[in-house]
Amino acid sequence: MALSFKSRLKYNLYLWYFGLTKVRLINYCRPQIVNVTDTGITLLIPLNRRTKNHVGSMYIGVMTVGVDLVTGLTAMLKIRESKRNVILIFKDLKANFLKRAEGDVHYICNESKKIAEAVDETLQTGERVNIPIPVVATVPEKFGDEPVAEFSITLSLKEK
Repeated sequence: MALSFKSRLKYNLYLWYFGLTKVRLINYCRPQIVNVTDTGITLLIPLNRRTKNHVGSMYIGVMTVGVDLVTGLTAMLKIRESKRNVILIFKDLKANFLKRAEGDVHYICNESKKIAEAVDETLQTGERVNIPIPVVATVPEKFGDEPVAEFSITLSLKEK
């Protein structure tokens, strides 16, 4: 199901505000929420002069920002629903780069259910919960749904 313009604007304003107040590098990369569903989030980072490396593909640091954002935003939405103070950090990141990302990159995290369960577990137990989350990066304009990179980022949650 496609996200309405109003809903997409709401999510993008939230992302923009977070970038403005907490992590300035986020806004520098100009990310955009493409879609939010019950299963996950798709985020886009455009390939432009800010995000491009010397060979014309997306800079590895920017790709890491995309993985961080799509996973973190998925968790933040679930945390906001709980109305509790859960702190999230990332413990590690594994990456497998398959092709050069020579276009706008879509970061896809379809683990909303797994993340929601982890949030619930940390709220019930009071203990830190670490879960590996897979993220796929695609460049639809060039490769369709074929991944240009695959990531696994460990999300670490604990109630404050």
